[in-house]
Amino acid sequence: IDPNLSNNIGFTRTTGINLLRDVNGKVQPVSFSNQNPDAESLSLSSTMSAMTGVGVSSFPTQLDTSKENFLKDNYSLLAGSYPASATDVVLIVDGNNNTNINALKNLGFDVKEDEKLDFDEIVGTTFKLVNNNTYYTKLPTGNFIPNTDYDAMYQNASDELKISGILRVKSSSTMNLLSPGIAYSDQLTTQIVNENKESEIVKAQKDSDVNVLTTEKVDESTKQTLLSYLGGDSLPSSIMIYPNNFEDKEKILDYLDDYNKGKSDEDKIIYTDLAGTMTELTGGLMDAITYVLIAFAGISLVTSMIMISIITYTSVIERTKEIGVLKALGARKKDITRVFDAETCILGVSSGILGVFIAWLATFPINSILYSMTDLKNVAQLNPVHAIILVIVSTVLTMLGGHLPARMAAKKDAAIALRAE
Repeated sequence: IDPNLSNNIGFTRTTGINLLRDVNGKVQPVSFSNQNPDAESLSLSSTMSAMTGVGVSSFPTQLDTSKENFLKDNYSLLAGSYPASATDVVLIVDGNNNTNINALKNLGFDVKEDEKLDFDEIVGTTFKLVNNNTYYTKLPTGNFIPNTDYDAMYQNASDELKISGILRVKSSSTMNLLSPGIAYSDQLTTQIVNENKESEIVKAQKDSDVNVLTTEKVDESTKQTLLSYLGGDSLPSSIMIYPNNFEDKEKILDYLDDYNKGKSDEDKIIYTDLAGTMTELTGGLMDAITYVLIAFAGISLVTSMIMISIITYTSVIERTKEIGVLKALGARKKDITRVFDAETCILGVSSGILGVFIAWLATFPINSILYSMTDLKNVAQLNPVHAIILVIVSTVLTMLGGHLPARMAAKKDAAIALRAE
């Protein structure tokens, strides 16, 4: 993926994570899971759920470290630090600093509903990551069971995971994709898959038509799913791309559409444009708001033209004698018209430039206030091209409003105009 179009890309892989934690001197298995630990049984589905981590989120890989970071841009750091490596995980809380209680229970924390925990009790918690060959023991019957010598596995495990920080989604974020609970980098999943895809249990499962953990017969689909759980399949189940902006999003979609041209349904990339879906859902409301704003703008423009006409007409009345003098000196009707058109043109240009300048000055306090309230930077901007267009529109509308009174001035009789006071 071109980092100029998308700086963050996430891969979703369903794989088992074998974790051990020393809780008050006792080593015990733990899991990154939001499933209720009290409801788990020894069934195949619950075993897989515990291994994969139900409800657990993974944050995307940053392609270019010099550009935007998904977590830093969308989540505030409440304690600890942002992840610095694949072995750093984070705890996600909601706007009220609440998180999934089951996520903490599955990590070995003794917590109760609505109980308050100090962030320092969670940040810095470490776990040992155990590979399949160490975690599973092969029986003479050919099936595998989890090893129960946790102390030995804990001492021999070399990979250590750590809760580096606690994050809360920013109020200004539109990318609230991580559910409350533990979130880890998709790089960690890649690392686990690379370590376990050649493990003994994976090899045995590939050659067997039964579940090597429960000895239940499985079909091809279930077998493939089980291999994914055991880390034997490196193919991601989904890929999430985070474009830098809407323009880059369209370029990515165009690239995917070009790739799919001429390919069979099996070879096509099926994608969902989440941003586009949200835009469609809110499109009706936004269109209504746009039409209302256009109506208000149209009313203000019509009012402005009427006021300009009145001002120009007033100027014509006050300068009737001057018009008579000009005609007596040989001025033609179009010359009189040009005098007032020139005045309205100067008025339109000067007022347009003044309005654009004031609008440009207003962007600084507006951006400062919005940044303090929403963490959004540079929301109010003035494009130079738009500024030029606004000056042109101001000039044209002013001239249109003043042209009719100018024509009225040109039609005045010279003799009558000279007698006017």
